Amino acid sequence: MNLYATKKSAAEGMLDIALFLANITHMKTVIEQGAGFRYYIAVLTLISFSLALQIVAGVLLIIIARRDVSQEFNQKSLDSLNNITTIIIFFIFITNIFITVFGMERTGLFPRMHF
Repeated sequence: MNLYATKKSAAEGMLDIALFLANITHMKTVIEQGAGFRYYIAVLTLISFSLALQIVAGVLLIIIARRDVSQEFNQKSLDSLNNITTIIIFFIFITNIFITVFGMERTGLFPRMHF
């Protein structure tokens, strides 16, 4: 059981790192576009919030992976830590939906097709 929990936490951690890197790349793109971007402040704030939540979730995942599941006391604390981490990951998910919605800007590369 402990090996399963460790592997699960490691997989979640790798996905968190991938999302973290994607958000940093997105932040770099928004900064390069400059303050002329329509939702510049909103997108930077959302990305910063998402990155902060991802750091907290990553730390919690490390704590969860390092604990021993077989002890009774650790099972209760791990369950609550797992629930907190799940809630944080849900907020990261919702935040990244808003980042995607506000982060898109028409570039004009493809003209509209009129029929």
